[in-house]
Amino acid sequence: MSEPMTYATDIALDAAVRAEASALADRPGRCVLGLVGAPASGKSTLAEALVAALAPRAVNVPMDGFHLSQRELHRLGRHDRKGAPDTFDAAGYRDLLTRIRQGFGGAETIYAPGFYREIEEPIAASIAVDAETPLVVTEGNYLLLDETPWTSIADALDAVWFLDVAAEQREAWLAARHQRFGRSRDAAWAWIAATDRPNAAHIEATAARADRHLVWDGQMLRFAA
Repeated sequence: MSEPMTYATDIALDAAVRAEASALADRPGRCVLGLVGAPASGKSTLAEALVAALAPRAVNVPMDGFHLSQRELHRLGRHDRKGAPDTFDAAGYRDLLTRIRQGFGGAETIYAPGFYREIEEPIAASIAVDAETPLVVTEGNYLLLDETPWTSIADALDAVWFLDVAAEQREAWLAARHQRFGRSRDAAWAWIAATDRPNAAHIEATAARADRHLVWDGQMLRFAA
């Protein structure tokens, strides 16, 4: 079992990755780029890096903003497997992405929810999508899932990139993240075994549907050959 290590918070993007993201932002209208990968593969970090590289032409609207609240998870009896597909408001996420795609150049700012690990809750209307922002990056686990209602998510995406990170590296980052937000080492690895690892297998089974694959070489994210 790998020892926890510091989660990657500052990554370098290969020039080809930056160039392709910029080309998406240059398309007519608004483009929605989906980033998919197993838990702790670096989706949020990549999204933040892309948004920073393309500022002010891009914004990140994460799927995690559609986590069901802790109160609702307890009511449904799903609290002990938070992160599974049925612990998200998938239909709400789909509807927001559809609205975002249609809202480019309009008169209103669209507000999206964010997710905050320090409280383990989503907060509504915490991300602003300006009407003139041409690229919306959205990252999450289940963008390519072939299950209702997730199947309709792909219709709201113009391109999807999948992050391929070795399981040992990814789970080490995941354990570190769990511990950073309050779990003991043993509890972190128990959660990974019971919840995160099965979810990862579910997600990785969708990888073939992605338009592009990115790999982490220890220093840089680049497109797979």
